[in-house]
Formats: sequence, C-alpha cells, structure tokens
Amino acid sequence: MKKYLGIDLGSKTIGLSISESGIIAHSLTTYRFKENEYQEAKDIIIKVVDEYQITDIVLGYPKHMNNDIGIRGKISEDMKKLIINERDVHVVLWDERLSTKSAISTMIEGKQSRSKQKQKKDELAAVFILQNYLDYKGDH
Repeated sequence: MKKYLGIDLGSKTIGLSISESGIIAHSLTTYRFKENEYQEAKDIIIKVVDEYQITDIVLGYPKHMNNDIGIRGKISEDMKKLIINERDVHVVLWDERLSTKSAISTMIEGKQSRSKQKQKKDELAAVFILQNYLDYKGDH
C-alpha cells in the first residue's frame, strides 16, 4: 500500500504532510534545521520516511511565475537526488507556486493568529502540495 509524504522545503524549515489513503492529505509537522544545511534536512526526511514507511514523496518545486527554475527550484532538484540515493522511494517534484500563499489565506479565513500562521504555514503548504498532487493523480 502506498503512503505519501508531502514536503514544503524552506531554507530552514521543512513542512510535512502525509496521506495513507492516497486521497486526503493531512498535516504532519514542521521541522527546523540550520539555515541552508540541506544534509541535515535530508536526514530529517529520511527519518520520517523510515518511521512512516513512506513509498512516495511529493516535494514542492518552486518555480517563478514565468515557469523558470530558480535557486530554490534547484535546491528541490538536489534534495530529490539526495533522498533517492538513500532510499528506494518515488519522488515527484510538484509545482508549488502559491501553496504558501493559499495556506496563509486559509488560516486568515480561519481566524488564526499571526504567530500560529507563522508556526503552521509550512506544514499547511505541504498539505496543499500533496493534496494538489493527489487530486491530479486521481483525475488521470
């Protein structure tokens, strides 16, 4: 049975979401790591993959609005390589444009405090990334 992990990778945080059904994504947690220490971030991801027996990862792939791949996109490409070098998991890079903005909008509508928004935005962005992928996959 497939288990999905959604990842919103920042420069010092990793927002995570999970789906055991392949239909609905749920918020998991946010991890912090030293800024730009992507080896440390990879180790955290591998630990979660092992703990939850993840088979598929949907990794946020930041693109510019004109579809160009910038530095953040390259970091996601590199992270994909780091993960598949260590574990036999399927990793999909998924366009994450507007996922954080959508997450914050959702929290504002839900009357979340600013500090709660800051705390939860990464894992909620991971939920948007994973849910968008699952919805797309389900339609095809």
